This record gives sequence, structure tokens and C-alpha cells, in this order.
Amino acid sequence: MKRSCLAFATLLLCGGVCAAQERVSLPTEDGGLIFAELYGKGERAVVLAHGGRFSLESWDKQARMLVAAGFRVLSIEFRGEGKSHGGAVATAADEGRYLDILSAIQYLRQRGSKAVSVVGASMGGDYAAEAAQASPAAIDRLVLLAAGAYTTVTRMKGPKLYILAREDANAAGPRLPKILERYKDASEPKKLVLLEGSSHAQFLFQTDQAARLEREILQFLVAR
Repeated sequence: MKRSCLAFATLLLCGGVCAAQERVSLPTEDGGLIFAELYGKGERAVVLAHGGRFSLESWDKQARMLVAAGFRVLSIEFRGEGKSHGGAVATAADEGRYLDILSAIQYLRQRGSKAVSVVGASMGGDYAAEAAQASPAAIDRLVLLAAGAYTTVTRMKGPKLYILAREDANAAGPRLPKILERYKDASEPKKLVLLEGSSHAQFLFQTDQAARLEREILQFLVAR
């Protein structure tokens, strides 16, 4: 499906107008406070965790696509970004970011969401993998977009999708080998999808692989 067709289908599902987002704030376990954009309603929810060169607003198109598919969506801003911050204990600004993801999940469950999935891109995916290890029952489904090279997700029982561009690389070299090592040791069920090209994480949404990426993520999240 071409991107234009996907966008048109999204508008049809929304009835022409997708639900406007709402800015909310969430307390964290360590006394911090993070901000997020809340979209839609429903008993199934998705937390969107952005990459290092992106912000919570960068997920807007994908959030609206998920709302059209019946999900409530929460796009979070990590501590150390914008107005979000950790607790009073003096630590590095980004330390404990996995707690931000767990707080987002708790926020959604307290508001009626019975199943909560997480989509994490690059840095956000690494923190999502860390959250899945720290609290394996919290996440129902996990999408790691060009992420997961630093934490092996062995304790989470829900489905896991690892997805990245085949030629994605940084200064240290190709990302695929390290992610593949973690993927092989991750608990079942799991799935690996390789896209064409070299674009990293959310930058893939700006390429000709965007339609497939969105389709793979959506199919994974709606599967029973």
C-alpha cells in the first residue's frame, strides 16, 4: 500500500477527523515528572518512546494512525528533555529513563487500558527493553525500532518485534550484528523484520520504506 493510500485509509477510519491530542503530566516512581501527548480512547493502548534526535511530537502521524486502528496512544517526553525531569536524587539527567516508560504504562492502565504495548525507537527502544527486563509483566507487546542492542529481553513473555534497516550503521559500524545477538537470546515469541536501506529508526518514516514499516508495526500490534 502506498503512503497516500495509507493516509486516506486512516482518514476514513477516523471519520475524516482524528482525535486531537491532550498534553498530560505523569509522576514517576522516583519522584520525577514527565510530560506526554495523549491521543484517542480505548482499552488497548500504545506508549511511543522517541529516539535521541526526536521529540514526543515526532510521533504525531503514527499516533493518529494507531488511534484510527482503535488504540489509545501516549507519546512520552523523557526526563532530561523539555520540562520532563527525574526525582530529587542527584543523578545524570537521563538516568532512570526506563522508569518513564513504566510510569506511562501505569498511567494508561489506571485509566482503563487493559493491554499496553510499547514502541521504542533507537534510544527510546533501548529504554523500553530495559523496562521490559525490569518489569516483564508490564508490557503486553514490544516493538524495538533499530534498538535493543544493549539489553537482552529474556523475562518478558509477550511478543517482541525487532525491526530495522538492513544497512543501518553508526560510527561503530553496522547496528544489525549487535541487535541480532540480543534478538537470538530474547525470549519467545519474537519476530525480526529487516527493511531495505540504511536509514536509522524514526528516519525510516521519511523514506520509501515508511509504508511497510507502519504496516509491520500495526499488524504486529493488532494481532491476537
